Amino acid sequence: MSTNRPGKAAKKAAPKVPAAALPDGFAVGPWLRNFRRRLMTWYGKNARQLPWRQTRDPYRVWISEIMLQQTQVATVIPYFQRFVETLPTVEHLAAVDEQQVLRLWEGLGYYRRARQLHAAAKTIVAEHAGQFPSDQTAIAKLPGIGRYTAAAIASIAFGARAAILEANTRRLYARLLAHRGELESSAAQARLWSFAEHLLPKQDCGTFNQALMELGATICQPRSPQCEACPVAELCPTFALGLQDEIPRAARKVKVEDVREAAVIVRSPAGQVLVLRYEPGQRWAGLWDFVRFPLPESRALEAAYDASHAADAAVDGLPTFLANEVQRRTGYRVAVEPRAIAQIKHPVTRYRITLKAFVAELTGPPDGKQKSTTAVEATQNESTWVDVAQLHHLPLSATGRKLAKLVEKL
Repeated sequence: MSTNRPGKAAKKAAPKVPAAALPDGFAVGPWLRNFRRRLMTWYGKNARQLPWRQTRDPYRVWISEIMLQQTQVATVIPYFQRFVETLPTVEHLAAVDEQQVLRLWEGLGYYRRARQLHAAAKTIVAEHAGQFPSDQTAIAKLPGIGRYTAAAIASIAFGARAAILEANTRRLYARLLAHRGELESSAAQARLWSFAEHLLPKQDCGTFNQALMELGATICQPRSPQCEACPVAELCPTFALGLQDEIPRAARKVKVEDVREAAVIVRSPAGQVLVLRYEPGQRWAGLWDFVRFPLPESRALEAAYDASHAADAAVDGLPTFLANEVQRRTGYRVAVEPRAIAQIKHPVTRYRITLKAFVAELTGPPDGKQKSTTAVEATQNESTWVDVAQLHHLPLSATGRKLAKLVEKL
């Protein structure tokens, strides 16, 4: 629980080192030694038992770091365990098809991470004889690895003296520096990186970096930081000033746009369903989904779309629009049922999407022929027909998987 009156609600005393010692210049000597000792003592007693912390295998450290980008720890744990059980080494990852990698990643989001992970594995096998590079510079050259990830892998797996800066430590450093400005500028970022390097001990930097991230994730949280439980509260100028709720400065809110989308589940007389694979550059590239597209700006269509769940609602024009859009995108002629069978609301970056699903029956492709293929063959096609049971083997978007479960019951 945070407080603006550290002398009352918080149990820690005011910093022994004057607050002015940090903002104007990085503290040295007693402050640094005290900070490192308190942090490491606390981490030794309070570190969460996470599966990727049980090893220094660079492959597992790498997989965990990529999965943890913009994703909660609790969400990552089962994905990590399933991934390394299925693909235990970098050679295994490099050898499989991208579709299998995406299927293992399905639901974790930000799928570009999975594709870059796969590409990096192939690079390691081709250029490093299957051995994960130990040099931070070499690590940073791999696809999908930036400055932070390279430093995390180098320090945790190889013991390198490498500083880190990610969401949790950035917030922690800002409070330790009582940095009242915004954090996105190049000057602010440079200062935080410099401070991260300043904090590093001479050895065991991997454990130290993990302790910093753990403190930021579990104690020095964005809202209501647990200052009374913080091992370094007495060394924190932000705590002394009672500015925990003001530092760091909140980022500007991104304007969220509401979007209506339709997914059309096209069924053939043989009981198969039509699926399409997203192309490179599109959202969810490499994944499969039902025929899906946004609704254009049209008051009549929007009114029909919004009312498509009601049994007595007027849906004039909507089935025709959906059928035409399916034919334009796939070449197949269909008849769309007017009522939506499901509605899913989900956010994607700056969009708040409402997705409604409709069922359509195939009335005939332009050439009068219908393709049929197995799930394995489907990976070579832009669109294809699959049996409902085959949907389980294809990597789908999160909403696509929800619709697939719905299709099984139709």
